[in-house]
Amino acid sequence: MRTLILLTLLLFVSVRGQLVFGATFEVKEINYLSVNSAITPATLDYLKHQFSKLPENSLVVIKMNTPGGLVSTTKEIITLIGRQKFPVAVWITPEGASAASAGAIIASAAHFIFMAPGTNMGAATPVGLGEDLKENDGRKKAMNDLTAMVRSLSNSRGRPATPFEDMIKNASSYTDRESLKLKIIDGIVSNHGQLESILQGKSFTHQGVEYVLQFDKNVSSREYEPTMGQKLLEVLADPSTAYFLFLIGIALIYFEFQAPGGFLSGSLGLVFIILSAISFQVLPLDWGALGLIILGIGLLVLEVFITSYGLLTIFGLVAFVMGSLFLFHGETGFISVEYPVMFSTLAGMVFSVGIIVWYLYKEKKNLGKVSDFFLPTGAIGKVMTKSQQGYQVKVKGETWNATSPDSLDVSDQVEVVSVDQERLVVHVKKVSNL
Repeated sequence: MRTLILLTLLLFVSVRGQLVFGATFEVKEINYLSVNSAITPATLDYLKHQFSKLPENSLVVIKMNTPGGLVSTTKEIITLIGRQKFPVAVWITPEGASAASAGAIIASAAHFIFMAPGTNMGAATPVGLGEDLKENDGRKKAMNDLTAMVRSLSNSRGRPATPFEDMIKNASSYTDRESLKLKIIDGIVSNHGQLESILQGKSFTHQGVEYVLQFDKNVSSREYEPTMGQKLLEVLADPSTAYFLFLIGIALIYFEFQAPGGFLSGSLGLVFIILSAISFQVLPLDWGALGLIILGIGLLVLEVFITSYGLLTIFGLVAFVMGSLFLFHGETGFISVEYPVMFSTLAGMVFSVGIIVWYLYKEKKNLGKVSDFFLPTGAIGKVMTKSQQGYQVKVKGETWNATSPDSLDVSDQVEVVSVDQERLVVHVKKVSNL
């Protein structure tokens, strides 16, 4: 009887252990992402596109070094992490790095937090653009909102909430060893091997279910760096930069209305306005990128009709390249265009424009001192028709009415001596037939 009771107790403990520790989450792929700038819409775009293509049996490790960023974007990233079907870890690295302000709040949403030696985390008190939020600016409201959020996240992840609340209320910041002592991080690690060793067999709670982390014997690791377009967007997404671009764009368009006809300031102003609209998130990234590409092509076409000495071409190429980088996220996008294809297309456009510029320069040089080298002065043509009113000659693919002191016949070769622009008549002389 005693033996039966012991077996029953052992079975109960075993079943109870399964209920406590939950199911096993088998990791077949470890994916390392990098956040090495302020938290902006570019960061959200980078994480969103990376998360969307990763398999469900992944472990994502975000290597973080950030001074903070936008609260609205921070909340969207936290929601993004909560929607995933795989665990997410935040690793504050390398030595000297920090997860300040928004970075610390995002870390509180991760299933695991690690810090490299010599790093710190905290100082998450909300601030305005360059100064502390004043009481009448909603400081208390913002702080209470963020405090409640980190408290909820800490409880759901099984961490002490008080240190994270102090990061917001008192701008507290903790070193790696202080964080470990407060049990708000899972370990201090210097390399990938140490991190994976600590994570093996570690339990975590995800969407209300507790799991135990196990690595497949053939687990693979990959690193995903931000694309060129996302790195450029990181610069433009800074609120101060976006506002500066907006003001420049407005000023350039104003100058265009004051002195219309050149299209130079107006074209460049449109480029700045679209970039600022993307930065302010007024215009969705994909639509803004498409607008830049269309504007770039339009400026290249406009160069043919307006003498801008190549400036419209430069503006057009800049708009086309930036739009392409934003629209096609390289290997991270839903629509993928490899960089060699993109840059070879750009090289082809530059080469074509170069050929046109070289041809026009050569023509102008051959014509010598000519006020308008688009006129056929000095060109060789052929007589097409002859009548009592005069002749019609074909020069450079164009048909002109012509006069000549010489007696000409159909098919004679002639050279254009001058052009009467008011009457649209060319004066020609006979040359030897070719």
